[in-house]
Amino acid sequence: MADTNFIDYVKILCRSGKGGAGSRHYHRAKYVPKGGPDGGDGGRGGHIILRGNRNLWTLLHLRYQRHVFATDGESGGAGRSFGKDGEDRIIEVPVGTAVFDADTGEFLADVTEDGQEVKLLRGGKGGLGNCHFATSTNRAPRYAQPGQPAIEKAVVLELKLLGDVGLVGFPNAGKSTLLSSVSAAKPKVADYPFTTMEPSLGIVGYRGDRSFVMADIPGIIEGASEGKGLGLRFLRHIERNAVLLFMVPADSADIRHEYEVLRRELHEFNPDLTDKSRVLAITKSDMLDDELREALSAELPDDLPVVFISAVTGQGLPELKDLLWREINSEENRAAYEMIHRPLDRRHRVEEEDNFIFEAEPVEEDLLLTDEDWNDEFWEEETSVNPD
Repeated sequence: MADTNFIDYVKILCRSGKGGAGSRHYHRAKYVPKGGPDGGDGGRGGHIILRGNRNLWTLLHLRYQRHVFATDGESGGAGRSFGKDGEDRIIEVPVGTAVFDADTGEFLADVTEDGQEVKLLRGGKGGLGNCHFATSTNRAPRYAQPGQPAIEKAVVLELKLLGDVGLVGFPNAGKSTLLSSVSAAKPKVADYPFTTMEPSLGIVGYRGDRSFVMADIPGIIEGASEGKGLGLRFLRHIERNAVLLFMVPADSADIRHEYEVLRRELHEFNPDLTDKSRVLAITKSDMLDDELREALSAELPDDLPVVFISAVTGQGLPELKDLLWREINSEENRAAYEMIHRPLDRRHRVEEEDNFIFEAEPVEEDLLLTDEDWNDEFWEEETSVNPD
């Protein structure tokens, strides 16, 4: 697949179906005088439903399907016949997709399991036929309920990869090299910055049949939270990780400073990221002798575990796997998967998607509801229509 096929942010327009109107029909038969009302109920409008699909890994298919509209419910008929329900529209999305309101940035829903269904927009209820309003004092009601209007909403779908360990580091810190060494993943590895242009996942085998998932994202630079470099665009993919593995090369001028810059950028992007378990790996350690390693150890942060590794020679990789496995399965990290999604703001938006203009057929104002209008008061008001 081409690199550009990985789409993790897309804006679409959804519209549920409106409910069908109830019928105002009266029974007519040659030998049945005053047959009374027999108007049927209108059908329900179609829902907009999200469904998780583990076989999808990108939102590319929605890039070319910007409008997702459910069908309307049909009106009721004579003989108390109910109208047909509108057809639901199911949107297949990769596991790990979060949904936000495109206008306000508010978090709406999250799809984290294969086959999980989330009802994004409800279809309008069908109106009741006039047979429901017959009473002892009003045997021939001349009115029926209209169906409830549709709901229209522009939403942003944001894919956040599901992984146990997220790799965080500056460009050329050795993240892709490590992923290719400990898993079967084949990310691009080269000696120039920003070699990794899209996130990648690898399954790391650990002592027998156990394993965990490691996620690699493009390198972060100072100022990424303000929109510099590529890291900001893909930082969302480590929001679900239980453990963050910070990677700093052994030949860096100031390892502690680089670690603090990375930690600060994560905090600016999402403060919840700083609450996750962190591990620091000093990469390219095959260049160090024992004396240099001792000197570096004295300058490293003392508030997190540190391990010296070399993905080329394999030095320290077994110790790194042991450490990551303990952190992933510790009691403190079990709640890390229950992440709190931050609302979308200017730092988390993708400009070309946010400015996308929909060219959809307009809907009559009285046939459309917003979230503020969607409540039971509408239903109660319509049922109390005065027949006169």
